[in-house]
Amino acid sequence: MRQAFDKAVRLGSIASSEEVFEEYIQVLFRKKFDKYFMSNEGRLLIINLVGTKLRVFSPIEIIHDCRDPKDNKFLELAVSAKASCIITGDKDLLELHPFRGIPILNAADFINNF
Repeated sequence: MRQAFDKAVRLGSIASSEEVFEEYIQVLFRKKFDKYFMSNEGRLLIINLVGTKLRVFSPIEIIHDCRDPKDNKFLELAVSAKASCIITGDKDLLELHPFRGIPILNAADFINNF
């Protein structure tokens, strides 16, 4: 995922919203990711790094198109930011590819084909 993040930063910017960034933080602190971090300091460094690279948007439209309603916030963000793509591993989002002309790609496809 780091390669995808670096490529996205090189190509433009990373879009986020308050709600999306809050979820990012919650996910980063899930138990299943403990094996990647010796302490919470590493997680905090990543949060700070990502936070400095973000352009924050507020959703301009409420969207209900995703099978998992919790994922609609990512579609709302992409539309609000006029995103050039959505990078995700979420199957509920990937099945919507493309969404209103916005490609929805996993990290490997973004790195290799975008």
